[in-house]
Amino acid sequence: MRFPLTRDDALTRLYDFVPLAGRAYAARRNHDGGPEGKATTSLLSPAIRRRLVSEAEVAAAAVAAQGYTGAEKFVQEVCWRTYWVGWLQQRPEIWMRWQADVMRMEAMLAEDGKWQRRYELALAGTTGIDCFDAWVHELIKTGWLHNHVRMSFASIWCFTLRLPWQLGAAFFYKHLLDACPASNTLGWRWVVGLQTAGKTYLARADLIRDLSGGRFMVDAPLAREAAPWPADIIPPPIPPAPVMRADPTARTGLFVTTEDTSLETLALPGAIVALAATPDIGGTPAPLKHQVAMAMLADGLDRAATRLGLEPERVDATFGVDAMRDWAARHRLTQIITADAPIGPVKDRLDVLAPALAADGVQLVRLRRAWDDLAWPRATKGFFPFKAAIPQLLALPKNALA
Repeated sequence: MRFPLTRDDALTRLYDFVPLAGRAYAARRNHDGGPEGKATTSLLSPAIRRRLVSEAEVAAAAVAAQGYTGAEKFVQEVCWRTYWVGWLQQRPEIWMRWQADVMRMEAMLAEDGKWQRRYELALAGTTGIDCFDAWVHELIKTGWLHNHVRMSFASIWCFTLRLPWQLGAAFFYKHLLDACPASNTLGWRWVVGLQTAGKTYLARADLIRDLSGGRFMVDAPLAREAAPWPADIIPPPIPPAPVMRADPTARTGLFVTTEDTSLETLALPGAIVALAATPDIGGTPAPLKHQVAMAMLADGLDRAATRLGLEPERVDATFGVDAMRDWAARHRLTQIITADAPIGPVKDRLDVLAPALAADGVQLVRLRRAWDDLAWPRATKGFFPFKAAIPQLLALPKNALA
């Protein structure tokens, strides 16, 4: 496996990489040697996605090794993920629209044979565009694509193959090990000019040849223009919900999800008497994506069990409300602590679970890391205004819920 599946391995990867997180990263970060070539990025994004390591830890390690000026480009790339999450957190309607669009478009495929044929060729990696077809097979086999490749892939999907961005985002979301609702959905919206009005990304054959080290000929014609998608209405931001606080005296259970597999790094109350996790990550993930998420979850559960001295349990794989209520009743819990999940399937399930538990006299407390609490409200506009908050993020005390 090319990517770390445990926190120890992720930290080792991080400290091995940070000597390269300065000038070398800035100069080569857009180059991609392919799945067999030398990586030009940290390959930590799947670990950050499941928070085997946090953005705060990754950024702090890079700055410690390179200084802020030296590590600035790498830290900004880490913060792009935070920015996307914060932006979508305040606009849940965008996520709901995308889900509805995917369902509608999948139903339409059977009614449009020409569109369906292009779609099938794209998913099979048999379009005749050498780079695109290779990327499809790499994505399915490894669960990962270089970030710059993702931009070119999305551009070819939308402007050359003339397929809806929503279905391309669904394909990525199914396979990418690091895909989260925010970075995946909003990244595709950016390529087609919806995220930054009128600003699209057009894949270029010469740039693909150069950044791939000549691995691809790209002799099939690519689109020569990228007309923006019809504009949609972006809803005004909704402020994030207030931070919840745990009752240190309550009889408490700790609930681990695949959104944050390092809950033992948080400041937890001393009255935790039960530990459980759910293997549900939402959607219909590809087998490799599910396998990797389960390995990270197992590592997180083991670490929490070691810290707390508790026997871990697994609740129903479909995140069943009844299973959680039964777990809480068996342990006579009055409080369950979990990580605050951003917009996405896990949050949707927590939103259903919370009132059901409350009816039983059990409070579901979602702890939010200090990094998120500071960053999310600042993601109201574009990334460059958000960038001004990065020094404040880096200045968070090490003992905060970072």
